Amino acid sequence: MNAAQPGTSNISLGSSLYPNNSQWLSNSGQFAFGFYREGNDLAIGIWFEKIQPQTIIWTANRDVKLPSSEDVKLHLSGEGISVILQDKQGLSPLISNITESVAWASMLDSGNFVLYNSNAKIIWQSFDAPTDTILSGQRLLAGRNLVSSISATNHATGRFQLSMQHDGNLVLYPVNPISTTGQYAYWITGTYTAGDKVSLNLDHNGQLYLLNSTGFYIQNITNQTQLSDNHVYRLTIDSDGILRLYSHSLTQNDSWSIEYSSSSSKCDPLGLCGLNAYCVPIEEDPPCLCLPGFVFMDQGQKDLGCRRNFSMVDCANKNETRYSITDLDGLEWEDNPYSVLTLNETACKEDCLRDCAVKISCFGVQKDSFSKWLVLEDVTLRSYTYVELEKATKGFTDEVGKGAFGTVYKGISNGRRVVAIKKLEKVVGEGEREFQNEVNAIGRTHHKNLVKLLGYCHDGSNRLLVYEYMTNGSLADFLFRSDGRPAWEERIGIVLNVAQGILYLHEECVTQIIHCDIKPENILMSEQKCAKLADFGLAKLLKSEHTRTHTGFRGTRGYIAPEWLRNMPITVKADVYSFGVVLLEIICCRRSVNMDIPEDQVVLENWVYHCLEADELHKLVEDEEVDKTKLGGMIKIVLWCIQYEPSLRPSMKKVVLMLEGQ
Repeated sequence: MNAAQPGTSNISLGSSLYPNNSQWLSNSGQFAFGFYREGNDLAIGIWFEKIQPQTIIWTANRDVKLPSSEDVKLHLSGEGISVILQDKQGLSPLISNITESVAWASMLDSGNFVLYNSNAKIIWQSFDAPTDTILSGQRLLAGRNLVSSISATNHATGRFQLSMQHDGNLVLYPVNPISTTGQYAYWITGTYTAGDKVSLNLDHNGQLYLLNSTGFYIQNITNQTQLSDNHVYRLTIDSDGILRLYSHSLTQNDSWSIEYSSSSSKCDPLGLCGLNAYCVPIEEDPPCLCLPGFVFMDQGQKDLGCRRNFSMVDCANKNETRYSITDLDGLEWEDNPYSVLTLNETACKEDCLRDCAVKISCFGVQKDSFSKWLVLEDVTLRSYTYVELEKATKGFTDEVGKGAFGTVYKGISNGRRVVAIKKLEKVVGEGEREFQNEVNAIGRTHHKNLVKLLGYCHDGSNRLLVYEYMTNGSLADFLFRSDGRPAWEERIGIVLNVAQGILYLHEECVTQIIHCDIKPENILMSEQKCAKLADFGLAKLLKSEHTRTHTGFRGTRGYIAPEWLRNMPITVKADVYSFGVVLLEIICCRRSVNMDIPEDQVVLENWVYHCLEADELHKLVEDEEVDKTKLGGMIKIVLWCIQYEPSLRPSMKKVVLMLEGQ
């Protein structure tokens, strides 16, 4: 630890600050520590005292705002600095990780606020806990981040981060990136071989560079030899996601100048404009526009994204006259499509109009090919605190489902979005592994027939997952209702939805996934009656070099493949078997086992074989008018899927091809 610097003005124990313009100044008066105002609230931080307008360089507990009241003060004691709300007699530590007694504090001329022990050794300093800015003489060590503010006047946690990674790279990401391998970075130094203890350094002459653990010079980021010594410098990740090096003259009363910028285009930061919006290189700030058919969530904050201003209610009913394709030329769409087809432009438009899940397509990526995207409701997984989710669910009162690994509650996220929050109740042993499986694997999956994971909570012993909320309940609710059967064509559309979702898990996502518990209760229905696979709490992940695995018993009786009971290796063919059972239930609109009907019909599989032999398949659909050939074709798919030997069952790719042929 460093010792106290000579020539500093010490802040003694018992000193206090109040919101009425009092502050602790550095010796030169260049920097100040104390209360500052953000709108109607108070915050605590460090700023340049001699530069106007006020420039905040560090904020304490940036996401906690204090009431704008004179009945609050900062107090320095042997335990550290505390915030005291005098009207409530409340005392809250401003800095919570102090392990030694504090003897005094100093606001240094470097912009560093420091706490010392009785031996004049530093026990805490603001330079070790930066928010969105570092100053000359300050370092960003490996494993640490700068995180942008929401805006220039709101210093709460924003949407972008600068990470000094242990792989030697300095990287800009959206906050909480799905991966830190560089795939989701929008700016990167590319210093992969520099070691695991690289630091970012800003000199007093404005040079910005990377050093390794031995002090070896790796890269000059600003590509400048030397700037002026008569300036102060700060490196800030701004609210727009761009990293900028600023300078300000010590002798002239001018404004901040930009000496370096990580991007020449405002549109480089990923997710700058929020959801369902796109960025254009215009002077407006933020430079955002909504996609056709969408309007801004908040006209005053256009970077919050856009919401749909039309209803999809007729799409599932094939009322295509209500919809059209709008062309937008020259856009770059930076995400992975869920489907890539080789078609001409006219066929591309027709295909998209037929697919209710598609809101965006991109034609011309390659000659005569196009890609389709769902409009994503989120860009990256969000990390929630337990308190946030407790508030979102009003104390976990609205239970909507219960499974083997936890209970699902309905909640409201960010005050406006309905979500399903799965509270895992078995967080040790296998339950803990399931949580890691879901967060790491499902967070990387995007498909129209999979329920979307939006975020997670890993707060102490609490493990929760936040999903999109499916308004029409489960397939079980849809199929086994008492007010009549859903239409045949509607049911077959659901079958194809389910099959395509399983195919994606088996063959198209980054990490192959065996669902292990496919049943109507784990298939949810969207507002447009699009079926989506849910509950990956029982999913078994396979690495690419593996094709099967031994695992403990999983799944639900009636839907599990025979190999579960034979202590055999479990492969993707176990899901194929479960799909066959579900397909049969969809065809017949009844459970695979029903004890309340004639004995010869109790076990659906046995009754199907009997009807097939007797050429009486029409009994399976009762009074429905269903083409006999199509019904027979569907039954043959069922019987192929539920073969006793796994090797005799088809792959889901073959199943999808057969269904599309139907």
